[in-house]
Amino acid sequence: MTRPTRVQDGAFGGFHLPAVGDSFPGLVLIHDVWGPSDHSRALAEELASEGFAVVEIDLYREMAPLSIEDPGAHIRSLSDPAIVADLEAAADWLAAQPCCEGRKIGVMGVCMGGTFTLLAACLGQRFAAAVAFYGILSYEEGMLAQPSGRDRIRKPLSPIEAGGRLTTPLLASFGHEDTFIPLEDVAALEAALSKSGVSFEIDRYPGAGHAFLNRSRPEAYREDAAAAAWARVIPFLHAELD
Repeated sequence: MTRPTRVQDGAFGGFHLPAVGDSFPGLVLIHDVWGPSDHSRALAEELASEGFAVVEIDLYREMAPLSIEDPGAHIRSLSDPAIVADLEAAADWLAAQPCCEGRKIGVMGVCMGGTFTLLAACLGQRFAAAVAFYGILSYEEGMLAQPSGRDRIRKPLSPIEAGGRLTTPLLASFGHEDTFIPLEDVAALEAALSKSGVSFEIDRYPGAGHAFLNRSRPEAYREDAAAAAWARVIPFLHAELD
């Protein structure tokens, strides 16, 4: 059961805190393509209940109200360098809060947020741990392939292409039946990450597809896989951030 937490408004989105205590490691939590939601809030609350100060970042906070009809096209329109810079700015804001003074900061994301988590772990320098759930890995095949040709300004490196630059201990989780992320892409990511010399773990869950952690989507949620994955996340984050 999730223990009580506190939530405040922060410069980057909801700021979730454990109910008890005054010093915590920090986390920047990245939503999926649809933006902050019941799912991201539930994850932030659960992470806070486990002893982390969590920024539930809103990547769209400075944009006009969105009506996303094509998730792939929307993600392709976003600038990866700008998003990574925003994530690092959120980490700096979090580190400046009294409750996180002198503490390490991690990053975690689901779906689109998983993609940006991987990029932040490989191309950024700010985070001490990263947890990615089923982020899209390729910009050459699948939903993030640009029909008219890739925009190298917005999308300079896919997670697979960036993998060899990993700077942050990483735990990544994927479902065997994810129709958006072929297991071949997961293997390619693993091969790239292995060149970095930085520790990482990749978990693959049989019987699980995309968004298997999301309780608000009954058609996608897989209780056994979600429980097994979450049981890995919390010890990993405490080991790297405490």
